[in-house]
Amino acid sequence: MTKRLRIAHLYPKLLNIYGDIGNIITLKYRTEKRHIETVVDNIELGDCIEEHDIYFIGGGQDTQQIAVSNELQKHKGFLQAERDRGAVFLGICGGYQLMGHYYKPHQGEELKGISLLDAYTIAGSKRFIGNVTVKTDMVKPNTLVGFENHSGLTYLEGETKPIGLMLSGNGNNGEDKTEGARYKNVFGTYMHGSFLPKNVHFADFLLELALNEQLEPLDDNIENLTHESLVMKK
Repeated sequence: MTKRLRIAHLYPKLLNIYGDIGNIITLKYRTEKRHIETVVDNIELGDCIEEHDIYFIGGGQDTQQIAVSNELQKHKGFLQAERDRGAVFLGICGGYQLMGHYYKPHQGEELKGISLLDAYTIAGSKRFIGNVTVKTDMVKPNTLVGFENHSGLTYLEGETKPIGLMLSGNGNNGEDKTEGARYKNVFGTYMHGSFLPKNVHFADFLLELALNEQLEPLDDNIENLTHESLVMKK
């Protein structure tokens, strides 16, 4: 029986900054190399959302986040139910912020999130820009790398824990040395660039959660060398 994976790419026309589409490309490439049939459904404003194995939402500007915030409220209950049944979520930057309770910009109304994560974000006065390296205990190798560009300050509460601790860069808020968030199979991060092509070991971690099985390793020599070259990169 052919294995099949369904990925929902939420609002790619609005939230796809700094090459975040590369995360989808990486997931699809790595499943198809293992002969796993993979379907990617682009979900836009006004579309229904059905059950998927993985949900991805990228980053964008405040204007686009307003539209997506309003749209997501229609699907909040369904997406929370998907989280609770074990579906995998990955949110990058603006998408990460909207997976929490709210994002409060400098001006205008608070943008409601969908509370997949016990977290909230407020606009800061400083913009964090640059390469980051994170130490994590979720995968091996135990480093994650990416590029951050955000002024939002995200704070985690309750059972939501960080993906890892900062070795370089600013992370969630520039104060507590944390980066990203996890609750159940929901993950958020500020790492663009794209995140998964630079961290294929984390891509496989997400796929194994979604498929509920261990995957056969791929020849990742080039990918691993690329990752290592970016660890602690200034």
